[in-house]
Amino acid sequence: MCEHEKKSCPRCKAGFECKVGSILLCQCTTVALTQEERDFIASRYADCLCAGCLREMKSEHHQQAFQKQLYGISPLLFKRPDTT
Repeated sequence: MCEHEKKSCPRCKAGFECKVGSILLCQCTTVALTQEERDFIASRYADCLCAGCLREMKSEHHQQAFQKQLYGISPLLFKRPDTT
């Protein structure tokens, strides 16, 4: 059986165990992500995040997408979304 890698989340610095050798048991599988959400996270972080940060990044992605939609509807009423 393979060893699991102890990691530190690059976003919140919390420790967690990466189970890439037993991916179905890894903490990240508790967070369902679309490819668009994965791309959003990967554009900001090169390494694994803890499950809590994955959930928060998923929410942040949806908030930014919603802001872009609002701005697209009426740029005079809504502030320009942060595109960073």
